[in-house]
Amino acid sequence: MSSATRSTFFWLMLGGSVVLALSLGIRHGFGLFLAPMSSELGWGRETFALAIALQNLLWGLAQPFTGALADRVGAAKVVAVGGTLYALGLLLMGMSDSPLSLSLSTGVLIGLSLSATSFTVILGAIGRAAPPEKRSMAMGIASAAGSLGQFVMLPGSLALIQGLGWAQALFILAALSLLIVPFAGLMRTPPVKDNSPAQPLSDALREAAAEPGFWLLCFGFFVCGFQVVFIGIHLPSYLIDQQLPAQVGTTVLALVGLFNIAGTYTAGWLGGRLPKAKLLTALYLARAAVMGAFLVLPVTEWSAYLFGMGMGLLWLSTVPLTNGIVAAVFGVRNLSMLGGIVFLFHQIGSFLGGWLGGYVYDHTGNYDLVWQISMLLCFVAALVNWPISERPVARLRMAAN
Repeated sequence: MSSATRSTFFWLMLGGSVVLALSLGIRHGFGLFLAPMSSELGWGRETFALAIALQNLLWGLAQPFTGALADRVGAAKVVAVGGTLYALGLLLMGMSDSPLSLSLSTGVLIGLSLSATSFTVILGAIGRAAPPEKRSMAMGIASAAGSLGQFVMLPGSLALIQGLGWAQALFILAALSLLIVPFAGLMRTPPVKDNSPAQPLSDALREAAAEPGFWLLCFGFFVCGFQVVFIGIHLPSYLIDQQLPAQVGTTVLALVGLFNIAGTYTAGWLGGRLPKAKLLTALYLARAAVMGAFLVLPVTEWSAYLFGMGMGLLWLSTVPLTNGIVAAVFGVRNLSMLGGIVFLFHQIGSFLGGWLGGYVYDHTGNYDLVWQISMLLCFVAALVNWPISERPVARLRMAAN
């Protein structure tokens, strides 16, 4: 890299990292609002869970389109619009007084905004700008920033809820989310040189659809979405059900964010040295071990904290590895769009994990069935990730010769 290119890349990394920290930091705190909003407004847990599930589904459905738009007009413009929608969605969420208004604000508006301010758009821009040998590491660093936001903002969100009430807390978070807009300006970068052959979107879609590994990667990410949203939304309430103080659930999710900084950084570093698909298999098997130990052992404050630490190391480590495989196989020209399709499956899993947790609880009084499904899916994801190859498609191999 020239000095000018290094400077541009530095500002891109800084802007993208701060955007992820704000966007994901706020989003990971939504589970803290489940109990106070449901209690004050007289809803069952399924009402709030359905709004969050809708958010994740809309986020996923919009992601290929926002990703394709970012590939063509630049990430900065897309992120700035997303930050504005985020603030509006949080403002209206704080004014929600019915299941419909909650679904429209929390589900639709925030879901659309997250598609423009989260991993796929940010990592797509970074992946195009980073040298191939440093791409996985750069994605890991940016992903770790999202985890830092979770660690910092979860205790802050809880303090706001306890001190001011859930509505005022959301109004303050809405103002904070507006900071995404100026930091999006740091992501204005010149077009990145790409020596791969020009490729229309329709050809890119057909090429990806013809690769079996692409669909295996999609299903593995489905499992990730199911697990992280179920845990992120329902774990605080699950721990309250186990007679633990509300602060324990917040601390556990903050520990997830803290330890995920190390997890995503390490995954990015290892992804540049070892087969990414094999790392994904090991990651899902490790998740099964952590969840199994948590469910078998008595639930105490310390067992919950250890669970947060263990899951944190594995939480979003899938992201740099998954996006790195997409870039290695298909190139970076349509990275945000193809990464968006993979992420859509993640969000379908997120929808099911978030909604099913609330549905099962309201009908059975516990989360046992969803924990069991999460455990089973770990082994399925480990199995489907194992055979995925990082070999570039024929188009890229021919261009390299």
